Amino acid sequence: MSLKFKMSNHNIDDNMKRWIYTGAILLMTACTQQTAQQQEIILHNAEGKEIKVPTRKALPVDAQRVRYPGFKQETLVLKAGSIRREGAKPLPCDILLERDVPIKLRDGVTIYTDIFRPVNGDACPAILAWSPYGKEIGGQMLDDVPMRSGVPQEATSGLEKFEGPDPAYWVANGYAIVNPDKRGAYMSEGNLLYWGHEDALDGCDVIEWIAQQEWCNGKVGMSGNSWLTVSQWFIAAECPKHLAAIAPWEGFCDHYRESGTRGGIPMPEFPEMIAETFSSAHGRLEDQPRMIVEQPFMCDYWQDKAARIENIQIPAYVVASYTNSVHTHGTFAGYRRMASKEKWLRVHNTNEWFDYYTPENVEDLRRFFDHYLKGIDNGWETTPKVRLSVLNPGGQDIVNREENEFPLARTVYRKLYLSATDSSLQTVLPQQENISLYDSESQNHQVTYRYRMDKPTEITGYMKLHLWVSAPDHDDMDLTVKVEKLSPEGSPIPDRTGNRIAATGMQRVSMRQLDSVRSSEAEPYHTFTSEQKLKPGEIVPVEIEIWPMGLLFDTGEILQLTVGAYYPEKTTIPFGSAQITIPKEGFTYMPGETVEMITLGGNETACADPNEVVTSPATHNQGRHYIHTGGQYDSYLYIPEIPSKEESEK
Repeated sequence: MSLKFKMSNHNIDDNMKRWIYTGAILLMTACTQQTAQQQEIILHNAEGKEIKVPTRKALPVDAQRVRYPGFKQETLVLKAGSIRREGAKPLPCDILLERDVPIKLRDGVTIYTDIFRPVNGDACPAILAWSPYGKEIGGQMLDDVPMRSGVPQEATSGLEKFEGPDPAYWVANGYAIVNPDKRGAYMSEGNLLYWGHEDALDGCDVIEWIAQQEWCNGKVGMSGNSWLTVSQWFIAAECPKHLAAIAPWEGFCDHYRESGTRGGIPMPEFPEMIAETFSSAHGRLEDQPRMIVEQPFMCDYWQDKAARIENIQIPAYVVASYTNSVHTHGTFAGYRRMASKEKWLRVHNTNEWFDYYTPENVEDLRRFFDHYLKGIDNGWETTPKVRLSVLNPGGQDIVNREENEFPLARTVYRKLYLSATDSSLQTVLPQQENISLYDSESQNHQVTYRYRMDKPTEITGYMKLHLWVSAPDHDDMDLTVKVEKLSPEGSPIPDRTGNRIAATGMQRVSMRQLDSVRSSEAEPYHTFTSEQKLKPGEIVPVEIEIWPMGLLFDTGEILQLTVGAYYPEKTTIPFGSAQITIPKEGFTYMPGETVEMITLGGNETACADPNEVVTSPATHNQGRHYIHTGGQYDSYLYIPEIPSKEESEK
């Protein structure tokens, strides 16, 4: 179906034209979807193999919760001192904004991008922020998150896309910021894809397009966290010629293992919540939540959703944390696996959004980009390769401790053996066999084991739980484990924000098969290609990967291990709920100036089609769970103790 119309300029302003055009596109899309019979698309992996993928409807661009500010191709100069919205940081300089600039991808699909750049016209480096969240205002914003996750509204200009770099800061420092609506997002053509080979090639197309623009010096970087970090792993792995440096700021690199099916347990709750926020005027949305449920084993599709990190050879500034339930493992894995010789890791002790927009961290990132995108000799290469935080709930965290590598070379691993006799962890294997048990369907479906520290102790790195288990009432078990610090009296110790800090692991026992080549003593790596169901009375060993943690214990404080039945928790972030008021025209305005405004958002519950919502499948928990300890059953927690640098040098 083609769209042809002629519009008179008489008595019709540009804004009305824009919305007539948008409405026509929506009508065309609706008609196309009503007649469409094919609900699958074909993707291709790096080897060219075809992969059939189901799709679902995305929200229309006029849905209240997606907060689409409208399609308008124009060039504006945003004046220094003007603001995008009330309470935002005023612009520190004039900014040239080109809105809805078309970029044609390799297959003829056109996507649209906003470009913020200096007004002087000098060639400058560009930073690309790749995501489907909107070019600035969109379906996900910090305003939807309680207390904006600690990021004051005045910390940024409001020109930034969700989780992306603030154009006001970067343009003032001689950079261009390129914020595309990637394929299928909002008014960009095509179907909206998740990560993988084809989406990465789109990113490469855009990078090469940027590098050819007369305003670009030929060097492109990438920045942003979460989705914008995951995109960096995939796009950088394709080695686009003009991508000169990346800054992945917390994000997984293997969707199956680190988010969708952690430990072999399908977990569509978080991906489903995100999927319900997406908008597309032209196409459909790759239904990744459905793939989590319908493709529970490792397959071509999930292999395509694991970034080929080893291909990345360009400079990288990687930022990680221990407390992100989606990103922790993948950020550390990405840093460790990339082939880059020039790579840096910083581990913070707050949260990804707060850390990303903290002024001193923005300045630190600018030093990195100044060096690699502008060629400035600013001493960046002398920056410590690893700057580590170690968490100390109830005390003072260690922040930015200089190290040479991660995991730390001086790590001393030891085993703490589980004892069901007294619910303790012991330094030697108990001789007596015993069983801890719980009813997996009861309210208290867990058991705990404790170890009291006899000296100040740091545990930093990777842990695992080696467990002997059986399920007398069923043929499988879904397990969750956590390791945390308690007070000497045995009470939880929250951090300064009131949260309990814990290292976590999850595992479906039938998916326990290990990859012998990729597994190590501290880090089990599962194949997830087949099931090994439990037989009646069968006792089996299972290795449970526990994500990285850095934790300090004082003498007398308690390490507590909890083992229990896994059940999904509903993930709810009210994306789309915040109402955002912006100028109807002109993009920014001077404080105190009276201009016509529009308000977007205010609905976080709408979804494109309730019949397409994906819910979690039933767990594999039923009846009693037995944990076998002592004697021939050497169930143990494997922990990474860190001696001081002085002790390790003795």
